[in-house]
Amino acid sequence: MRDPRLDKLADVLVTYSTRVKKGDLVMISADHAALPLVEAVYERVLGAGGHPFWQGSSVSLQDIFMERAEQHQLDYCSPLELEAINTVDVRIAFWAETNTKHLSGVDPKRLGASRVARKGISKRFMERAASGELRWCGTLYPTQASAQDAEMSLRDYERFVYGAGLLHLPDPVAAWKQVHERQERVRSFLQTRDTLRFRAPARDGHDGTDLTVDVNKQKSVWINCAGGENFPDGEVFCGPQSADGHVNYTFPAVYNGTEVEGVRLEFRGGRVVDASAKKNEPFLIAMLDQDEGARTMGEIAIGTNYGITEFSKNTLFDEKIGGTFHAAVGAGYPESGSHNESALHWDMVCDLRGQNGSGGTIEADGEVFYRDGRFLQEGWPAPA
Repeated sequence: MRDPRLDKLADVLVTYSTRVKKGDLVMISADHAALPLVEAVYERVLGAGGHPFWQGSSVSLQDIFMERAEQHQLDYCSPLELEAINTVDVRIAFWAETNTKHLSGVDPKRLGASRVARKGISKRFMERAASGELRWCGTLYPTQASAQDAEMSLRDYERFVYGAGLLHLPDPVAAWKQVHERQERVRSFLQTRDTLRFRAPARDGHDGTDLTVDVNKQKSVWINCAGGENFPDGEVFCGPQSADGHVNYTFPAVYNGTEVEGVRLEFRGGRVVDASAKKNEPFLIAMLDQDEGARTMGEIAIGTNYGITEFSKNTLFDEKIGGTFHAAVGAGYPESGSHNESALHWDMVCDLRGQNGSGGTIEADGEVFYRDGRFLQEGWPAPA
């Protein structure tokens, strides 16, 4: 018998997140480990009148490719994959990793080359999504591997995942509409501002964070993320025009299963001019150097999901933690006002939580509107 929470999740993804309608061609992308959720979504898409098909993936095939592929194969971009992105109306993707570390031993240069080869697919995906031609959503299917990363049992991790998606509530769709309403107040406020300044005190042997970001209201567009494209969700973000200062990321930055700890980035004119880490620094530098756009800040965001409180080593959840902000290096989303192109998009999370001034602040045009991980305005996202 299928877990009933999967049917609830499928209903939210199809009816709310991607709004599948009659005649839509719907790609469901997932590893076979997520087959129970694939089946639930496949059934729901059929019920909505869409045309579903499953695009399978495989960790073992990825491992073989990264081990055996010659350079010309690493540099190859499949025209079939590009054609799919050019054709489908909806893409629903599930991350269902059976080994989150399987790429950790791969030469970063080989990983970078493979991603650069697929940059055209990513660019076209973002273009169609920005224009509204392509609706999409990505979510996670709980596996033992992800539960282990989060240092939880699978049962506890399932409760964590489905709870973050508000699937324990009688009407998750109604709940996410309320989330959208609260976040809209934040988005509307930020859209009238030109400059954000993020500050956090020195701690744990580093010099804290002092980062000023240009979010020019005429050029940057703030986006309200309430379950439409990521699920679960809970953030507001925009494409920055520039950034200056430094940020010390309090959580490990995880990318392709590699954990980079103690990341410090210094920005000048929107680009990383100095980067260091306490663990896996060579990997960090290799990712930042994979193409011209990788060192440019492509996204600045504030996490607003106060139902997520624990760091789980999964960016889908960690970047949404209420009381944090994150900045992504690499590709930006065109609809957010960013025009940066890169094969990289790496979200790194900084914790601003604290008590009695021990946390951080965010200023908008010189006005502090956020302190110790909380908004100062009534009716904005807040802990329950």
